[in-house]
Amino acid sequence: MSESATPGVRGVTVASAFSGMRGVAPVVFRAGCPDCRGRFELGASALRLVIGASRRTTFYSFTCPACEAAVRKPAGERVVELLTGGGVSTLRLHSTA
Repeated sequence: MSESATPGVRGVTVASAFSGMRGVAPVVFRAGCPDCRGRFELGASALRLVIGASRRTTFYSFTCPACEAAVRKPAGERVVELLTGGGVSTLRLHSTA
């Protein structure tokens, strides 16, 4: 990858292309479990977001790291914006009508 297929043009290595970049802190979300009342921080990979046609079918979910309960909470517009911007995996439900 360090050599170019075009004669006379020097290739760029991955290391040199990213040499000036700084590390990026991972996004974490604060959450609470209604079952055990535990409070904790979760990474984007621990959350799932479902966007439905109504407020009732739009929610986020996760598994509580303390008691392992499946937690499902409603997600309003602001929560959807924060979760999608933070890299949370999103499933969009489409109506069949």
